Amino acid sequence: MPKLKTHSGTKKRMRVTKTGKVLRRKATSNHFLQKKSASRKRKFAGVTELTGGQVKSVKRNLGV
Repeated sequence: MPKLKTHSGTKKRMRVTKTGKVLRRKATSNHFLQKKSASRKRKFAGVTELTGGQVKSVKRNLGV
């Protein structure tokens, strides 16, 4: 079988740690920030771990 190509959109948005966790950025932090409170905007900062069945499909897209 031929090698599978890495999904370009996934590799730009996700990363896999050394232990195999998949990390992603939180949504809703790019625009329309004026109407959002400061405490709400702080919650969007940083990265979060992907959970559930999505992990399997993301790892397949990344070729891990």
